[in-house]
Amino acid sequence: MAAQLPALNGSTQLGVIGLGYVGLPIAIAFSKHFVVYGFDKNSSKVTALQNGTDSSGALTNPEDITENDFLYLYADSEPLNRCRILLITVPTPITSDNKPDLTLLKEASETVGNHIQEGTVVILESTVYPGVTEDVCVPIIESKSGLKLNKDFYVGYSPERVNPGDSQHRLDNVVKVTSGSTPDVAEFVARFYEKVVQVGVHRAPSIRVAEAAKVIENIQRDLNIALVNEFAQLFHHLGLDTGEILEAARTKWNFLPFRPGLVGGHCIGIDPYYLTHKAEESGYTPDVILAGRAKNNSVPTHIVERIENLLSERKNDIKRSRILIMGLTFKENLPDIRNSKAIELVRELESRGASVECFDPIADLSGFDQANGLNVIEQPVVNAYDVIVVAVAHNVIRDFKIEQLRCLGINGDPVIFDVQHLFSKDQVSERL
Repeated sequence: MAAQLPALNGSTQLGVIGLGYVGLPIAIAFSKHFVVYGFDKNSSKVTALQNGTDSSGALTNPEDITENDFLYLYADSEPLNRCRILLITVPTPITSDNKPDLTLLKEASETVGNHIQEGTVVILESTVYPGVTEDVCVPIIESKSGLKLNKDFYVGYSPERVNPGDSQHRLDNVVKVTSGSTPDVAEFVARFYEKVVQVGVHRAPSIRVAEAAKVIENIQRDLNIALVNEFAQLFHHLGLDTGEILEAARTKWNFLPFRPGLVGGHCIGIDPYYLTHKAEESGYTPDVILAGRAKNNSVPTHIVERIENLLSERKNDIKRSRILIMGLTFKENLPDIRNSKAIELVRELESRGASVECFDPIADLSGFDQANGLNVIEQPVVNAYDVIVVAVAHNVIRDFKIEQLRCLGINGDPVIFDVQHLFSKDQVSERL
């Protein structure tokens, strides 16, 4: 006889594994309905969170933790023994050769297997390719626990739809896709999320459908931005300004308002590799999915080549140039540098002999190998730079006036390359 599903009331305790930009808001939201135990193996992160400090920027109100009698945060997984619902919200990055890296997800599955009780429902929110929940995570849980799926425990999948830094699209007002390992579990998972998602949920017919839906959401965006980056490169070749063309095109009601830029991060920059891995594993060779990634990956080199040409027009050599990069994170107004194309831009400039200084007062560079060796300064220097690159549109960077940027340049006349289109065409040397 199959184990009974948990009750969806205040007596049921919930565990959240992974307290990053996905897991932390989830834990806070559900603490209004359940006692929640949040677990993260990073003890320094847990200590900071317990004090109301969050380096990821996901915590908007410290009192949601410090004055919350129903949320407990630990670097010790033992309290997960008490939980009948377990959420896995750990990162799923890629390896150096662009293959899915499921290390953290497998570790989380082992943690679940070590603490799971009969009747527990395990729900994954981490981004994966179709099949990971049932083919990768479930066998680990079964092996560690000695329990059997759909007899002793159950699984569901409900992909995160967090947009870091976006205060308008929140957990409570974005439709949540839900699924479960049996029809009853699928309904349980849907009713569970309906407690915190005011606009409701979409009940996917299977876990694999929900997994696939997650990855294509970001792949579609990657491809749309790649198309606009292609436009930018073409129009530069034709001597046209991309910003002016996009402004004209946007006057049509169904033109999608994407714009060119540096596209990295831990969603758009990663998800295409997850789906193509599954495609190739199944014997299917995709033609389009990675084309967008290839184009977006080419943008840092494209920018550097244009900077080289601008310097050459001034009889300057990039090897003798001092360059200021304004912004290092993968997205504006966030501290996260994971898979940042702005940092790739820095590395490309350095590889060509330039002396590069980086200004980003909000970037969190601690603990990330990607930041090794970066020359990060607290304030730009006046009359110092041959080139200034506006790479990331943080508010603190938007506050700079064009006259201030010019004053940073040698003799008040630097090359200004505006990746973010923060300034008009006639104010800068070039825009992406």
